[in-house]
Amino acid sequence: MRVIAGTAKGRTLKAVPGKNTRPTTDKVKEAIFSMIGPFFDGGLVLDLFAGTGGLGIESLSRGMERAVFVDLDGGSIEVIKHNVQAAGVTEHAEIYRTEAARAVKALAKRGLKFKLVFLDPPYRMKEMDELMEELAARGLLEELATIVVEHDAEHVYPEALQPFRQIKRSQYGDTAVTIYRYDTAPEPTEPLEA
Repeated sequence: MRVIAGTAKGRTLKAVPGKNTRPTTDKVKEAIFSMIGPFFDGGLVLDLFAGTGGLGIESLSRGMERAVFVDLDGGSIEVIKHNVQAAGVTEHAEIYRTEAARAVKALAKRGLKFKLVFLDPPYRMKEMDELMEELAARGLLEELATIVVEHDAEHVYPEALQPFRQIKRSQYGDTAVTIYRYDTAPEPTEPLEA
């Protein structure tokens, strides 16, 4: 695994030992960033279920201002700390070992708003739509924020999930990536004909 583009391009990232973490492959990572826009002009990124931290680190390398990494596994936290240092982005990273739901509550208390969110949980967890609704309800998303859900290809997330719009779904073997845009603007209504 490596950083694909940006200021930390080419830096090698360490994987989490064991079989509990499934890092996003470089191929899928490249596809994700080509779908959401290759580079960014600042903003906050949330890497929930961060694993190796690869997606958040890639975002920082490509221009995001700050990243919050959250994982429950102690081994993952150590790897994220190593990878953040290896990529030279330590001063732009916050790393927390806690459950996703607890992290969401704590981040909401701080009044943070994220422009980009990665949800890449263990594949057995299939309630990322509920977690997205929680992020919205707690005011953690900027208008038009992008949410990237990486999941088991057999699971299909809904296209309509107010106030989220599904903008893309792609499949790579047994992995699928579903991308949503957070959009609270009302749908334009057609004028009535006389």
